[in-house]
Amino acid sequence: MEFIFQKKNYTFLFIGLALIALGFILMAGGGSDDPNVFNPEIYNFRRIRLAPTLILIGLGIQIYAILLNPNKRKK
Repeated sequence: MEFIFQKKNYTFLFIGLALIALGFILMAGGGSDDPNVFNPEIYNFRRIRLAPTLILIGLGIQIYAILLNPNKRKK
């Protein structure tokens, strides 16, 4: 039985998944228990810039992992 990807591909896949999960974890929260009270923490740097950037980097790593050919020989 042969897998489609090699160990190097799966390593990059798991790194990308970890970054995507970290981005969603950082984006979570910031709400208020009382719907009549506005919490400005929802617009801080972590939720607006850092978390989406981590998710996009993770998606880029996922694409790289899928397109990576570890059997390619260097000349």
